[in-house]
Amino acid sequence: MLKIKPLSSLVKVFSDEEPQAKPFEKLSIFRNEKASMQIALTSDCDCKLAVEIVSPFGDAVKAYVVEELYSSMPVGKGQDDYTLRKETGKFPELLRPLEGELSLTAGKWTSLWLSVDPNPALPTGEQKIEVILKCDGKQEKTEFAVDVIDCDLPEQTLLYTNWFHSDCLATYYKVEVFSDRYWEIVESYLKTAREYGMNVVLTPIFTPPLDTKKGGERLTVQLIKVTVNNGEYSFDFANLDKWIDTCHRVGIDYFEMAHFFTQWGAKKCPKIVATVDGEEKKIFGWNTKGAGKQYKAFLTALAPKLKEYLRQKGVADKVFFHVSDEPFAGVIRQYRKASEIVKELFGDFKIIDALSEYKFYQKGLVELPIPATDHISAYIGNVKELWTYYCSAQVDRVANRFFSMPSQRNRILGCQLYKYDVKGFLHWGYNFWYKRLSVGEVDPYQETAAGGQFPSGDSYVVYPGTDGKPLISLRLRVFYDALQDMRALQLAESLLGREKTLEILEQGIDKPLTFAEYPHSDEWQLEVREKVNDAIKQALKN
Repeated sequence: MLKIKPLSSLVKVFSDEEPQAKPFEKLSIFRNEKASMQIALTSDCDCKLAVEIVSPFGDAVKAYVVEELYSSMPVGKGQDDYTLRKETGKFPELLRPLEGELSLTAGKWTSLWLSVDPNPALPTGEQKIEVILKCDGKQEKTEFAVDVIDCDLPEQTLLYTNWFHSDCLATYYKVEVFSDRYWEIVESYLKTAREYGMNVVLTPIFTPPLDTKKGGERLTVQLIKVTVNNGEYSFDFANLDKWIDTCHRVGIDYFEMAHFFTQWGAKKCPKIVATVDGEEKKIFGWNTKGAGKQYKAFLTALAPKLKEYLRQKGVADKVFFHVSDEPFAGVIRQYRKASEIVKELFGDFKIIDALSEYKFYQKGLVELPIPATDHISAYIGNVKELWTYYCSAQVDRVANRFFSMPSQRNRILGCQLYKYDVKGFLHWGYNFWYKRLSVGEVDPYQETAAGGQFPSGDSYVVYPGTDGKPLISLRLRVFYDALQDMRALQLAESLLGREKTLEILEQGIDKPLTFAEYPHSDEWQLEVREKVNDAIKQALKN
């Protein structure tokens, strides 16, 4: 006997537990919007199901099987109770494209995930997606009603970077950095990143000094070729040029240059290799003082050449520079020295850093601070351009996207970003397939917690496919829904005004929406989006 439950994309279907969510059978979308829904399935015997999808959307509808992956560290220290499970075990995570029949194991729940991709030729109005499941001459079916609104969402205004680790790609696929195959794989992963909202890319002008053990180093992916002859520096931007062209091909237009100083305080220099009098060697790294004369002289030689190149390339107004990632109060003096160097040399560009100590901004040490979501309150209304981020430490009340968290906790971010008019969002792990501090590589299908150091889901949102193309997580799809929610709210504002849009967003909730206060409810999340869509439809009729 086959049991079927149509569900929203916010439900995580565990193999050992019947999902308790209400059936989900209807939604509305805009013509250029991605949409997801799923069907939870179980059977009292092992069986293989033939899946047939009948709809007017044609190839725009794709089917995936949700696979569970094991987590040795489901939760972070101090994580609150808005969590699905805190014990180690398997969690629904990977969206693997359905090829052939769908296999069911007796007594186990499986999820069939359906995706509707944007298509300008989508028929508008209410349409049906019928899913027919066949086994041993018998068939069951279920259907979804999809109301396609005759309108497009506006372009994404949010600047979004999910740190792109090209060294992890080279390591996993065992390809030489800057080989033809390397560039093919990089472009494939960039294309998927852009498809899911990333429009700013971490650009390794030097090997990024991020998540690296003191004294250790990551695979060299330095885009700027440095030559030293008789003590004089020269620079070759050919690989940087290729990187920017690759990004432009997939639609990424903003470039976040790798940090000029080491993480957590700017004490040392990034690894920089150069050809010195004909011999390749490391000229800067852990043995070099960050704000020392030698490194400043190097940056002084680089700055005019790099800025000239960026201007000639036509991207100067879409570039961000970094000093050091996540400095804390105890290193403010060292950060000040490094910051002054960067401002002196690159002050005509935007300088951003992820940090949460407000005094760094108060003292003028960073132009565009990026506070964590649990520290953002001090910055709201006090900075000229509000950005935010979350990572492994944001576990109490605020949004995040760990395996263990409900998908609604992932999706709520879009509503929060809209309400507070956030201009940029940063996350550090698009594809970090190393152990913490890059002390070794991991198989991301087997080790999902960076060697047991970060909650599963913090380090990456994509998985390596065998063909050099990424497979995506359900968390990436849900996060993109959050970005689409933000765009829908912006569309509503353009038609109804901001006051009315906020009224719709917060209608019926007990407390004003903040980064820490929001309804813990799938139904609310889905309903508020439908209310926004209905308001837009009515406004378009008038």
